[in-house]
Amino acid sequence: MFDTMTMTKTVGALCGSLLVFLLGGWMAELIYHSAESHDGEHAQAYVIEVAGSEADEEEVVEEVDFAVVMASASVEDGETLWRNCRSCHALEAGKHGTGPALYGVVNRPVAQYDDFNYSGALAAVAEVWTPENLNGFLEDPKGWAPGTAMGYNGMRKIEDRANLIAYLETVGD
Repeated sequence: MFDTMTMTKTVGALCGSLLVFLLGGWMAELIYHSAESHDGEHAQAYVIEVAGSEADEEEVVEEVDFAVVMASASVEDGETLWRNCRSCHALEAGKHGTGPALYGVVNRPVAQYDDFNYSGALAAVAEVWTPENLNGFLEDPKGWAPGTAMGYNGMRKIEDRANLIAYLETVGD
């Protein structure tokens, strides 16, 4: 039924078809994408502007005063948010986990405990854990205090940070 010549033609036809598809894909890349960018990703060569698209609209980020948000903070919601922190911190004075104890942390000196090995990055940016300093640190720990050992990525919502700080104010001195 199949002789050598028929088998050779069949394999050649499959390889030829594959080659046509590969060349077609390569040509499409050249047509629809510009040269590679510096990070190896392709940028779109031609963009069709659409009225009312997201690219046309400038996103206005409204700067919110933290004191105003802090005035309306909820201690109960902050207690719920505390669950994320307690895997590394404790609320008992002098009892440390991976991070230092947070008992009475609001308005206390930074790096207060002598028996905890602080990274040193915190003392370089602040002297006291004011609510504003805690807000900045909780938003982006590594951005606020570069070199900190805290591995937390940060809390994005300002209301959540205010609620957590309001709860921490009720714990301790």
